[in-house]
Amino acid sequence: MARASVPAVTVLDLAGLRKEYRTFRGEPTLAVDDLDLRIEQPGCVVGFLGPNGSGKTTTIRCTLGLIRPTAGRVRLLGEEMPGGAAAAIRRVGALVEQPKFFGDFTGRRNLRLLARIGGRTRQDIDRALELVGLADAAGTKFHKYSLGMKQRLAVAATLLKDPDLLVLDEPANGLDPAGIVEMRRMLRDLADAGKTVFVSSHQLGEIEQVCDQVVIINHGRVVAAGGVGEVMASASRDRAIVDVDGADAALAVLLAAGFEAAAGPRSGTVAVESPPDDAAEITRVLADQGIYLRGLRIEGQNLEEVFLTLTEGESGA
Repeated sequence: MARASVPAVTVLDLAGLRKEYRTFRGEPTLAVDDLDLRIEQPGCVVGFLGPNGSGKTTTIRCTLGLIRPTAGRVRLLGEEMPGGAAAAIRRVGALVEQPKFFGDFTGRRNLRLLARIGGRTRQDIDRALELVGLADAAGTKFHKYSLGMKQRLAVAATLLKDPDLLVLDEPANGLDPAGIVEMRRMLRDLADAGKTVFVSSHQLGEIEQVCDQVVIINHGRVVAAGGVGEVMASASRDRAIVDVDGADAALAVLLAAGFEAAAGPRSGTVAVESPPDDAAEITRVLADQGIYLRGLRIEGQNLEEVFLTLTEGESGA
């Protein structure tokens, strides 16, 4: 699919964003704390990650003008919010809550109802169905759709107005592996069509595969942002994966020798964090105790492990 031309405008610019709530007792609680975030590249998929309570949903709601921030600036598609909300939101499709569809209506008829409300055309419906890969299933009743197809129809509803920016909150929730693959393919197709896709998700493996950029927040602040490879390279710690008979005994020996070690990612392996430059030291320590390696390799952390490293032991508001 050819990449559509898009105007050269900053997609999202948050500066010093702060949102404070009051508890029932009148005590202040901080959900977003002086958050800075800038997305300049159109036609990409941006993953928005954070632990529960980290401020993700509050940030999204402030961005879309659903709630007013306590302080800071929100500029969306070049429009200063909230004053420019009307102009900006016309160019944004958001899936924050699941829309309600009629089970006995076809996918196309459900979209036709929404299109009528929004003043959209039949061509808008056809284009949205094509973008999410449901053109061939448009005549099927909604209750016969798989969960993945239902999720894609929900995304199609946000595409009726042909937005430049899509904001999707947990679009892969509850999907089986086949549905997740469908969702991943759809997100890439949307980006290839020139749309910026801002997706909040707990599916870190999927984020690693589909996203061009990633933003990780904790305690209402950005702790890492950039290209997926860039974030992983800056935060990842190398580790040695030791493949050995008697992994439990090997782990005990390495811990006693002062290594930072733990059970490995697979049965029969031990992971040694921040290994020495000379991996032969691990081999020697184990051999001295009569434990011999089947193999040893140095690898970095995946995105899920980097995420845990950056947010470990933290709990947001």
